[in-house]
Amino acid sequence: MRLEIWWGLDDHMMIKKRIHFIGIGGAGMSGLAEVFHCHGYNVRGSDIKKTKVTARLEQLGIHIDESHLANNIKGADYVVYSSCIEEDNVELKEARRNNITILRRIEALNMLMGDKRRLVAISGAHGKTTTTSLVSFLLIEAGLDPTVFIGADVDFLGGNTRYGQNDLVVTEADESDGSFLLLNPLYSVCTNIDREHIDYYLSMDELIDSYRKFIENTKDDGAVFVCIDDCNLRTIASRTCKRIVSYGVSKDADIRAEKIELRGLDGASFDLVFRGNDLGRVNLSIIGMHNILNSLAAIGVAADLGVKIPFIKEVIGNFKGADRRFVVHRLDSDILVIDDYAHHPTEIKATLKSLENSGRRIVAVFQPHRYSRTKYLREEFGACFGLADHLFITDIYSAHEPPIEGVSSKDICESAKRYGHKNVHFVLKDDIIKNLAEVVRPGDAVFILGAGDIGELPEKIVEELYRLRF
Repeated sequence: MRLEIWWGLDDHMMIKKRIHFIGIGGAGMSGLAEVFHCHGYNVRGSDIKKTKVTARLEQLGIHIDESHLANNIKGADYVVYSSCIEEDNVELKEARRNNITILRRIEALNMLMGDKRRLVAISGAHGKTTTTSLVSFLLIEAGLDPTVFIGADVDFLGGNTRYGQNDLVVTEADESDGSFLLLNPLYSVCTNIDREHIDYYLSMDELIDSYRKFIENTKDDGAVFVCIDDCNLRTIASRTCKRIVSYGVSKDADIRAEKIELRGLDGASFDLVFRGNDLGRVNLSIIGMHNILNSLAAIGVAADLGVKIPFIKEVIGNFKGADRRFVVHRLDSDILVIDDYAHHPTEIKATLKSLENSGRRIVAVFQPHRYSRTKYLREEFGACFGLADHLFITDIYSAHEPPIEGVSSKDICESAKRYGHKNVHFVLKDDIIKNLAEVVRPGDAVFILGAGDIGELPEKIVEELYRLRF
């Protein structure tokens, strides 16, 4: 059931309602909390650990408790929680006991939007954050002044959120718990469908059907942008009455990339073709075939909103990517340390492939994300590291998920060995740097992969490798 709370925010702000965010330090939650704060709400929150994200919120004047306690929500009019918060969370239970209105993150977004009716919602198993960032970047550069919610920090925002004065809102649409079905966007984007979140969706058919429903929720006067190279999205697109704008490298795509040039760390370029019309060369600073597809989606959305193609081509090359999306640290000895959020086999394979023909040895460090993903995709994980010369697997990052008996990181190690990987080792997180120091040599590319706290390591690894004077 879609929540629709469309009261006038100006009147509502005068009431000065208090809203409490459980897990306020999360990528999606922190941005939402910041914009609620900008709207004049009395925002508070809690998280199990304070980070640079929570520090930024505290600088804005938002009170944050470093714990989850029942007393934290005292006086709250609303309590907002994300998909990673368990149902038995003490603050959630206290909110229910006191009959406080409880909102999922997407429901809170609906409430916040008020009269901002032009919603651009980006979904997909892979590429959501980069595509959302690209769309936001183009619209901001074009002066359309959107409100923006991105799942990672980006340099052009100095964070992951922007409060705009226009009626446009750009957001990632989270399919992990089905909450993207609560949205009714003007523009919806589907980047791809993959075997993911099988702990929530009982089958691939159910997962695919959720994307079909997401597309059908698009407003009739809007448009749906789908990567037609994805066979599941192609099928869904062929069966809907919504206005479809397809993109990809397939010959029948409305927006197509031709004469593609992948330039390794120097980015990529391609000819942009729209319904048979050659619109000229596009240059990107971000790398990989997957980012060409992401850029096509963003170009399509921006053009449909009235941004001129020559302007798009002029500015899109200035986009530098999002935090932890192929962030490169280069050492004097030409060692590359690459930090990337990849946590699904498809993403890992695409990330490693970016340096497949570089002549560098590839050393990969991977932190599995969630026990359930490890359980359901252990064989796919074992097969996705074929390009790595050395592979280190560390402990699973639970993301608040309880352990599953019999599931551990060593399952991926064993799977990788079954696929013929000879240099694969399980190491504790605290021992990663020591193990890398014994293996890495000049000219190597070291990939730090995963969606958990593995992202804290790249700078420490760079410092240690410098110290050892590679």
